[in-house]
Amino acid sequence: MTRAHLPGILAMAAIVVASNILVQFLFGQWLTWGAFTYPFAFLVTDVMNRVYGAGPARRVVFVGFIVGVVCSLIGTQIMGEFGPLVTLRIAMGSGIAFLTAQMLDVSIFAALRGGKWWRAPLASTLVGSCVDTALFFSIAFSAQLAWLEPANDVSWANEAIPMLGMGPVAPLWVSLAFADWLVKLSLALIALIPFRMIVQRLDRNGTTA
Repeated sequence: MTRAHLPGILAMAAIVVASNILVQFLFGQWLTWGAFTYPFAFLVTDVMNRVYGAGPARRVVFVGFIVGVVCSLIGTQIMGEFGPLVTLRIAMGSGIAFLTAQMLDVSIFAALRGGKWWRAPLASTLVGSCVDTALFFSIAFSAQLAWLEPANDVSWANEAIPMLGMGPVAPLWVSLAFADWLVKLSLALIALIPFRMIVQRLDRNGTTA
């Protein structure tokens, strides 16, 4: 890790911290504000991968993971209206989902980096986002995984309701996951613009490997 990697490290840390804070605030019925900041972690990973390679990108991901663990530990000590802001299941889901999805993103990007400029960031982010959403919400809220933290009552998240209020009946957490996934997919497309601009600027400065 060199000084040139510092902007990526700081950006990843800032996104993780901001997302851990903003996830406490609702945006409508199905989302939190954190849903709009967290997906940009994939942008940071992809820019690092394109500019410096897979090795530095993985190290930036690991820094983000450590920052996330620290945020979760702090959250377990802060009491909200219904108990700790971060439960064991949420902490586990967050950490496992982040590390798995981001490392998968790095591997897919590296495998596709020789194609068209948009192919690697789009494919890696789409796959990583799907894995991230599936892992986090199932680990944190699924009734089938209640044994992970028996004392944590997640019955509210398993209430059967129409998906997003209008679709087939499914547990509430499925609606939350689906809404989160839609935001990730939308931002994956939008993030191609800053990805292209950042990489082109670094190319002009002779930074890209």
